[in-house]
Amino acid sequence: MEVQSTSPLPVPPPGCPAHTSRDRVPLYGPEFAADPQAYYEFMRGYGPTAPVELAPGVKATLVTDYAAALRLLRDPTFRKDARHWRDLANGTVPADSPVVPLLQYRPNCMFADGADHHRLRQAVTESMARIDLLRLAQSTERISDYLIGQFSPRGSADLMADYAKQLPLFVFNELFGCPAEIGDRVLFGISGMFDGVNAEQSAAVLHGAVGELVTLKRSEPGEDVTTWLMRHRARLTDEEMVHQLSLLLGAGAEPLRNLIGNTLHLILTQHRDSYEDAREAINDTLWRNPPISNLAPHYPAADVRLGRQKVAAGDLVMVSFAAANTGVALMETLRAGSNRASLAWSAGPHSCPSKDPATHITITAIENLLEQIPDVTLAVPEDLLTWRPGPFHRALTALPARFEPVQPIRRASPQSQTDEPAYDDRPAAHRKPDGGGRWSQFLAWLTR
Repeated sequence: MEVQSTSPLPVPPPGCPAHTSRDRVPLYGPEFAADPQAYYEFMRGYGPTAPVELAPGVKATLVTDYAAALRLLRDPTFRKDARHWRDLANGTVPADSPVVPLLQYRPNCMFADGADHHRLRQAVTESMARIDLLRLAQSTERISDYLIGQFSPRGSADLMADYAKQLPLFVFNELFGCPAEIGDRVLFGISGMFDGVNAEQSAAVLHGAVGELVTLKRSEPGEDVTTWLMRHRARLTDEEMVHQLSLLLGAGAEPLRNLIGNTLHLILTQHRDSYEDAREAINDTLWRNPPISNLAPHYPAADVRLGRQKVAAGDLVMVSFAAANTGVALMETLRAGSNRASLAWSAGPHSCPSKDPATHITITAIENLLEQIPDVTLAVPEDLLTWRPGPFHRALTALPARFEPVQPIRRASPQSQTDEPAYDDRPAAHRKPDGGGRWSQFLAWLTR
């Protein structure tokens, strides 16, 4: 794969640390988080790829052009197995770097090639395909009702902490049959790995919690993704189970919370009548402000040239979904009615296996919130909103909102498809187990 470019070297945007170092563009720190599009625009001056630094001492080549990104994502000559990452193997990248836990090899379908990838990916996609999307929408609406009812009488909320952060994990706990006392550690681990805060410890917490879930489901199977994956004909080992589930939960909870938050941000900062429905606003968010900005690590099997960049075998190459989606030429083709697909879900054999459930969850979450609180507005000027630093995600730290206080809506609980009683009116994490008096501390942990 070779892409040539003859454009002159770019000029860094105001305030960009590249003013002091022209070698690599840093994708970390508050400056990048505050205005990543200025950095992407700067990087486009390098051509379809740019030299970047993910964290101090961690070098990568970032693909910023849509067509080049699509070719890379579909190119079988690039490896996904991170054991080919030369800089990590030879110690150039410190083992304790905050980005290593998210990028280092795991025995899951994201880091597999060839037959291994086919076997693991098939187990994941076929298990996820068993999700009943209608029942998922009902479950999401019930959980949404419960969460909205916690803050609607106040007339104010942080829509990230009170809603976008909580809803995906409650839903995923039910999808994966994950008890609340395990789910809180799952969220802790996922968030820490994406933020790069105590990332190694966070990864250990995540995998430990998921290991407990696997042990639980071996003895207490249910109608959930964990059990379906466990019973798949691929016959995954416990280690493989832990790593597929960690990937699914991580690729579900973190991006989904950001997609809900970023879509609400778009709706609250634009004219709402610009969008016919929630799906249109979500699609616009996926193009302009995708929840995962930069990821899809690849490693060339042989030396190649990508644009101006000479990339050696084993170098880290990543895709900037955010930059690829927002190039000027691409935006013009979209305005002209092009049917090109956003790269926010990635593409090719490693595209996101959770796309359909995640889309249904987000549509339900957005529509239900706006139906119950139609007058919701930002509680602060838009320029006071801040974004979580990190090279991988696009995520608000908070989304304060205000509205006229309303009493919670109590809808009838959806009925089970069996002869069992109707669902409890609360998410599973808030029910009293076995009729006992101990409530889960999940909500308290999430909102502390």
